[in-house]
Amino acid sequence: MLTLDKIYHAAYVLKDVIRPTALVRSKIAPDCELYLKSENLQVTGSFKVRGSGYMISQLSDEEKAKGVIACSAGNHAQGVALAAQKYGIKAVICLPDGAPISKVEATKSYGAEVVMVKGVYDDAYKRALELRDEMGYTFVHPFDDDDVIAGQGTIGIEILNEIKDLDAIVVPVGGGGLISGVAYAAKHLKPDIKVYGVQAAGAPSMFNSVKNGKKEKLEGVSTIADGIAVKEPGDNTFELCQKYVDEIVTVSEGEISSAILALIEQHKMIAEGAGAVSVAAVMFDKLPIKNKKVACVVSGGNIDVTILSRVIKRGLLMSGRNYTLCIELIDKPGQLLGVSEIIAGLGANVISIHHERASETMDINGCYLRIVLETRNHEHIRQIESALTSAGYKLV
Repeated sequence: MLTLDKIYHAAYVLKDVIRPTALVRSKIAPDCELYLKSENLQVTGSFKVRGSGYMISQLSDEEKAKGVIACSAGNHAQGVALAAQKYGIKAVICLPDGAPISKVEATKSYGAEVVMVKGVYDDAYKRALELRDEMGYTFVHPFDDDDVIAGQGTIGIEILNEIKDLDAIVVPVGGGGLISGVAYAAKHLKPDIKVYGVQAAGAPSMFNSVKNGKKEKLEGVSTIADGIAVKEPGDNTFELCQKYVDEIVTVSEGEISSAILALIEQHKMIAEGAGAVSVAAVMFDKLPIKNKKVACVVSGGNIDVTILSRVIKRGLLMSGRNYTLCIELIDKPGQLLGVSEIIAGLGANVISIHHERASETMDINGCYLRIVLETRNHEHIRQIESALTSAGYKLV
């Protein structure tokens, strides 16, 4: 049974395993008083070590002797590996073969034996259960276990210890272990607090389940937020979310990318997609939090650098910081100069220019000018477009 006493016990046990993470004041969302719970700076780069650390600490001597097994997209794997290392027991981790290389290597660095499984999280889960039955390992569930949920709930205690008059907590949701623990702790300590969950629109398993009043399984998931790309919520977590979570919303891939970019620029804080969904929901007005005091859990920072570069590019596009213009011109001297003067006069920076001669569909003297610009925001883009059209240029 999950109890508040168990969550407090977890907080006591975990003192030697985790580090306390800061609540950082943020101006990312100007309409509310926002704080960021920086679990991306936790040991292993994610909150997951809390749940796995507490669960493993509660095993019997016989269970510890046989070792533990887990499956994960990456963060839970590292949490289990580190906790097992702390308690001197064997850890076997089943990972989907699409897991970021950085997470695979980090898991190995904590001394765990890694088994790569073809497919997604659910395939890794199935293989982990098979190995559990074959070898007698204890399975450490990434979210649907009372001890794991209690460990994650310590975040709720830490937040309310620091800000007692908080109005709302916004939490990323995958399988639901984090939000179940945080919501349970927060609602028992401060019954009037609001707890909101956020899922990626490409993996809305808990969103659909709560909305339709029954646990549902998705046929597939597709999102850059790989840490919350879960097809089906847990039995315990679904019930706890129904009871203690006020609302669950979804955010798009572009919104997640913009949130990652905002955290980098404004706070020098690296968040993975799953960690940034809470901030994305606040940034894009998905929740009723105007003029409220709000804490967003930034749940993890383990993002692969190759993915990060793509995410930054998408974030720049979403926020109007990068823009491509295509202009149809008459191919005669001075045309490029005229366009350049307008763009320079409005303070945009040209990154690249591509000049194309006429195709069979346009005037024989026509050409296309494709220009990639660095701009300030969407308003800046509209000013440039308006100035070009006013000067007689045709935008394609």
